[in-house]
Amino acid sequence: MDRRLGHGDVLERVDPRLDDAKRFPVAARAKLGHQRPQGEDKITAKLPALHFYQLSLPTPKPLPGSFDKAAADRGVGVFNAKARCASCHVPPLFTEPGWNLHTAQEIGIDEFQAMRSPDGRYRTAPLRALWDMKKSHKGGFYHDGRFATLLDVVNHYDRHFGLRLSEQEKADLIEYLKSI
Repeated sequence: MDRRLGHGDVLERVDPRLDDAKRFPVAARAKLGHQRPQGEDKITAKLPALHFYQLSLPTPKPLPGSFDKAAADRGVGVFNAKARCASCHVPPLFTEPGWNLHTAQEIGIDEFQAMRSPDGRYRTAPLRALWDMKKSHKGGFYHDGRFATLLDVVNHYDRHFGLRLSEQEKADLIEYLKSI
């Protein structure tokens, strides 16, 4: 592999998680968690500008008539308060700043997909342009498409966290999700 192209120091820091020979036998044997690139770092200095650019991209707006505005206006209150969605999906980016990883137990699902990552955790997925998810992510919602509808996702969290959302609150929350 050409170590001169496409490597930066940020992506190559020591990662002791890869020392776990049981989970990552090849990485542990090759000491991949302790390799550093040789030569000039051509990436790290560019990352802040790239991040700024990513955050500056406008969120696509939902199509006219694709959600009920009055219900969405009520749903924002449910999102921020009773449903506690904003505790992880923090506006205006609708993801979690900083450490945005959670265990399967924390979010009430199996760990099958999470175990593919070194930490065995799920990241807090951004909700911006969620109205377009069905079209752009065929197969459903959530990290792995396991929920066919937004109502299925809301019902999951309602059960898992014991939120006791009314049917009206669920409907309003879904309309708000479709509006962001």
